[in-house]
Amino acid sequence: MRLTRYFLPVLKETPSEAQIVSHRYMLRAGMIKQSAAGIYSWLPLGFRVLKKIESIVHEEQMRAGHVPMLMPTMQPADLWRESGRYDDYGQEMLRITDRHERDMLFGPTNEEMVTDIFRSYVKSYKDLPLTLYHIQWKFRDEIRPRFGVMRGREFYMKDGYNFDLDRDAALHSYNRHLVSYLRTYERMGLQAIPMRADGGPIGGDYTHEFLVLAETGESEVFYDSAVTDLTFGDREIDYDNVAQCQSILEEFTSKYARTDETHDEALFNEIPEERRRVARGIEVGQIFYFGTKYSEAMGATVQTADGNTVPVEMGSHGIGVSRLLGAIIEASHDDKGIIWPEGVTPFHCGIVNLKQGDEAADAACEALYAALTAAGLEPLYDDRNERAGGKFATMDLIGLPWRITVGPRGLANGVVELTSRRTGESEELSPEAAVQKIVEIYAKHPTPRGF
Repeated sequence: MRLTRYFLPVLKETPSEAQIVSHRYMLRAGMIKQSAAGIYSWLPLGFRVLKKIESIVHEEQMRAGHVPMLMPTMQPADLWRESGRYDDYGQEMLRITDRHERDMLFGPTNEEMVTDIFRSYVKSYKDLPLTLYHIQWKFRDEIRPRFGVMRGREFYMKDGYNFDLDRDAALHSYNRHLVSYLRTYERMGLQAIPMRADGGPIGGDYTHEFLVLAETGESEVFYDSAVTDLTFGDREIDYDNVAQCQSILEEFTSKYARTDETHDEALFNEIPEERRRVARGIEVGQIFYFGTKYSEAMGATVQTADGNTVPVEMGSHGIGVSRLLGAIIEASHDDKGIIWPEGVTPFHCGIVNLKQGDEAADAACEALYAALTAAGLEPLYDDRNERAGGKFATMDLIGLPWRITVGPRGLANGVVELTSRRTGESEELSPEAAVQKIVEIYAKHPTPRGF
């Protein structure tokens, strides 16, 4: 993409309403624009990152054997009355009445909807196990929306639902989701720690939240510092292997890590004092096992091999796709702007032309742009007729991991400058070597294509 043809409305000043880093930088980098309290338009740069995060979530869900679909945003209230949640959910649920005086709601989650779909089509144990998921806009009418996409009213979320014959199978589904989430977050450059949490309005007494440590986190968390040494890495996982998934769950949850709702001071004090940590965390996902809570209330049953009819065992599993943008920025930034991890960067590399209109510099930039594009990468070429300082400031603000700087002086020596956004280190390379290095970096950090 050439910057002269792109829509990137960057701001020099920080809007007064922005209270935390991610909100400030998303507004300044032209990623979002508020349309109402807690509701945002996603401008091209923000939309690119949002779709890349969504693609990673889809890839890892399907890798785990989960089946994508799409459910409606508007749901009939009668389904929620069946489950008993319609009156219990609270004012966060946006309730409306259509022209036929039918009670409807803008779905904050989809347990009832997916259970109705399941009971309409699945009758036999032979069709289990089954996990359905979708990624969809949702709405919760927060009393005080703030912090940009971190606590908005409208948000983009992946929610999945497993259906299993018995408790053991349902717990394997739970473990499978935990493993797939660990892979998902690490691909985005995040360490998201699974912590014992409270079931809240979803229900169930077995649930883990995934939290990214950050000073601006909304939750107080208590943990053993040893948990931050754990990484998932490049493990090959057989998601049908019960023992393998269970062992990974035990590895990542055996160390003490809890949110304030489930914190146990006595257990916490058993940790060696030098490893006890109290911090803030940003929730980016949660998994639940709640058994037959919804299937019993709504008649979602299957026939077993011996002819009996039993309610299915269920769980639900969510990832805050839009919230993840804020969490990544909170975890990866400096005083100049965002620092995107390679896995989710909106563009793989920036190209800065120090002297637009110079024949040699223009030709070198065009050649770099063509070579990177031919290699399957997506460069952002700053071809504006602007001063070099302004171009560097824009690149630092929007946070592309790598920048190639092209100027007449370097070209006279046959080199361009390749700079790492994270470290600030630069090296002079031939244009061909710079392209090759970028290609090799992204071979190790595959990034979905943008929009």
